Amino acid sequence: MKTAQRLDNLGTETAFRVAQAAADWKAQGNQVYPFHLGDLNFPMAGHIVEAMDQAIKDGKTGYCPGPGIPELRAALAADIGSRRGMSIDPAEVIVTTGGKPVITKFLQAVMDPGEGVLYPNPGFPIYESQIEYLGGTALPYRYVPTDDGFAIDLDHLRASIDDKTVAIIYNDLQNPISAESTDAEREAIAAIAQEFDLWVLSDEAYFEMRYKGRSTSIASLDGMRERTVILYTFSKKFAMTGSRLGCAVAPPEVAEAISTMNTNDESCTTQYVQWAGIAALQGPQDSVGRMLEVLRKRRDATCSIINSIPGMSVATPGSTFYVFPDVTEAMEAKGIATLADFSTEALHNTGVSFCTREHFGSAQPGEDQSYIRLAYSGIGLDEINEGLGKLRDWITQG
Repeated sequence: MKTAQRLDNLGTETAFRVAQAAADWKAQGNQVYPFHLGDLNFPMAGHIVEAMDQAIKDGKTGYCPGPGIPELRAALAADIGSRRGMSIDPAEVIVTTGGKPVITKFLQAVMDPGEGVLYPNPGFPIYESQIEYLGGTALPYRYVPTDDGFAIDLDHLRASIDDKTVAIIYNDLQNPISAESTDAEREAIAAIAQEFDLWVLSDEAYFEMRYKGRSTSIASLDGMRERTVILYTFSKKFAMTGSRLGCAVAPPEVAEAISTMNTNDESCTTQYVQWAGIAALQGPQDSVGRMLEVLRKRRDATCSIINSIPGMSVATPGSTFYVFPDVTEAMEAKGIATLADFSTEALHNTGVSFCTREHFGSAQPGEDQSYIRLAYSGIGLDEINEGLGKLRDWITQG
């Protein structure tokens, strides 16, 4: 019996493939330093756990409204709005099982088969996967290196738009490259969206995962509210990756569509997890600050060691928990031709496991440099120093 042809267009989050290779290597008795997966090795704060336990004890384990319980929608509207300088109606907030479903449901709501959607490349691989799976045309836009990290190639982005382009996925504070838009770049994206009448998915998973400054949502800019859907998740800020809780903040027509999809797909988001979400938003925030301080120390150690390795270099990012170093010269020094081989050789010789640029979309014309992604969210400071020290020794050996 055959399966549906559209499955041929379904990609995956390729970091999990790297995780499997690392697990296999570890199962053979080898040390592994896990820089590959953007999970967090921090526990949920105690008051969040207590709220979840109490909700279960109180019998909040059954069905609940598809768009989310009213109390959480109101809490999200207040919190997201206050942090973005926006007034958000709870009716615009649709609770989802994590942030990732917002990508799929946004596309289902605004894109018909054959229509085009712009997405960042390198970028989160699920963007391209879902565009193509749903029958759309994936239009990658690229980044160019700068002294401070990376910037969107606005000319390339504009040149990729045609009369069938309906939307752009915009990931400020970006995975995998940790790029953050300047005000000018963000305003340029907003201007392009309005000029070509594009919907915008603003993926704000890392909106509060920053070490300095303050984030700005593109949805808060003039003329953008009515065309922008914000993707919000509890996974990063509150270390709730496995709890699967997030939301879409959307204009009424898209909010209604996503709510209907929720009913069709999941019925509802787990009720007791939603009550935990309220506690996360309204309870003490000191655990968030402590986590960011630990992540800052990990970032500083990671960048310091990388920049001490011959043939490797990286700018220190101001947000997220990823670095995206250029390893072109290091590969040449080792006589390694491909990123796949570099990843495997590094794992087998040093135990350091990481993703590469190839896990975040195919390289585009004009890309001459080779990059890897290291996530420091799930690895302690001692392991960072030890593992990257071994990587430096291996590279230095030539």
